[in-house]
Amino acid sequence: MTQFLVIGGAGYIGSHMVKHLLEHGHQVVVLDDLSSGHADALIGGELIVHDFADRAFLDELFSSRRFDGVFHFASQILVGESVTNPAKYYRANTFATLTLLEAMRDHNLGPFVFSSTAAVYGEPVLIPIDEAHPKVPVNPYGASKYMVEQMLADFDRAHGLKYIALRYFNAAGADPQARMGEQHEPETHLIPLALQAVLGTRPPLKLFGQDYDTPDGTCLRDYIHVDDLASAHLLAMQHLQAGGKSGAFNLGNGAGYSVKEVIDVAAKVTGKPVPVEYAPRRDGDPARLVADATLAKSMLGWNPKYNDLETIIQHAWNWELKKNS
Repeated sequence: MTQFLVIGGAGYIGSHMVKHLLEHGHQVVVLDDLSSGHADALIGGELIVHDFADRAFLDELFSSRRFDGVFHFASQILVGESVTNPAKYYRANTFATLTLLEAMRDHNLGPFVFSSTAAVYGEPVLIPIDEAHPKVPVNPYGASKYMVEQMLADFDRAHGLKYIALRYFNAAGADPQARMGEQHEPETHLIPLALQAVLGTRPPLKLFGQDYDTPDGTCLRDYIHVDDLASAHLLAMQHLQAGGKSGAFNLGNGAGYSVKEVIDVAAKVTGKPVPVEYAPRRDGDPARLVADATLAKSMLGWNPKYNDLETIIQHAWNWELKKNS
């Protein structure tokens, strides 16, 4: 039976990955220090609580266990914090991953599927954004992830470590059975902030800017269901196991939804208006961020199952209700 190591598997996307692997008959070992993950988000697998940047620990783990591949989700993700504390992001996202890659190289372990980000592109010059778009990150978060992508390409050339980097746009939604969902603190994602504003567990939602060059004046973003992200990761691993080439792929639904559309659909799903406070634009917010995911669909055979905004928000709402019951 195939056994995978999922680093950061107790986090939002990682826990859905663990669920997806278990549902497809794989054995799973989760390595997570629980600094932002939640043990109760796991529906199975073996949890090892430890820092993945500990080289001596990795040597012991890789010497005593057999893994058929590694999924890597653990990272710091707050763009604003990365600007004020860049060292934290380069240490946690870049240097820690270098330690992991060195250990994998020395123990002849692979393939490797990496959780990257659309932030590697920086300000969009073309919409939709495809993989050939210039990579000019505008914050340390995006830069720290792009450095890992460059390291992966170098490790592939030098050591034959096969990898796929998956560049997410906006991860959203929750397990359709409401067994897990977003539990970020602080929360920065639009959909949970809107839903929690409805519940009264957070202040009214701040809407930043209504004068963008979009149909309704608010920013357009590409939301992809977290279960669809998980399915893409397994397809990426299977692609590599079948002898496929290393590379990077966008993950998005190819359709942009505006902030006002999200608010309107959240109101429809919950049956209550979303409390909103209007605020000026934020610096650095592009009007549109939409993915071209044609390559992932053609090369990996990826076909998103939940690309309807109402379904995404309904699943997130079911999770919020369960979490607060």
